[in-house]
Amino acid sequence: MFKLGLTGGIGSGKSTVSKLLANWGASLIDTDQLARDLTGPGGAGIEPIRDVFGSEMIDSSGAMDRARMREHVFADETARLKLESILHPMIAAATERAAQQAEGRYIVFEVPLLVESGRWLSRVDRVCVIDCDRQTQLARVQARNGMPILTIERILDAQAAREERLAVADDVILNDNNVSLDKLTEQTAVLHQMWCKMS
Repeated sequence: MFKLGLTGGIGSGKSTVSKLLANWGASLIDTDQLARDLTGPGGAGIEPIRDVFGSEMIDSSGAMDRARMREHVFADETARLKLESILHPMIAAATERAAQQAEGRYIVFEVPLLVESGRWLSRVDRVCVIDCDRQTQLARVQARNGMPILTIERILDAQAAREERLAVADDVILNDNNVSLDKLTEQTAVLHQMWCKMS
């Protein structure tokens, strides 16, 4: 089955595009959702996280305290690498299981850190980047979940630069602040038709 890697920085609009593709018959595997499952109450990542980071990183529901962990790891590179070393192998295994069960026109792997991980380029047939400028990202993320600007800046700085993502892109969907939902849908539909022909 044809495999598409879909990526973009925080606030770029990956989820909007991936939902469109899923509605049109693609099989969506969202690695962020897999990570949330692993770090939710009873998730396989909880005890390893507790062992490394302590119980203060687990909230009263038994899930990882995402806000506290985000503040911690984006202020401390070593901590971020420790968290990634716990979760990334688990996410990879869950992704593989999901791919084996996938049914649809083609598979879309929604991977925020596709460029950063270095593993994905050899696992997909094409890479599509949702591209937008930094100011748009800042505004969207703050409007969406009220994160402090400094925290958003740290996340952006830890992610691949816009130029790095574009350098590996086979296809690009522009989603700056002046791009309407209709225009975004139109761009996505054109590429979807092309990917269907490739699958």
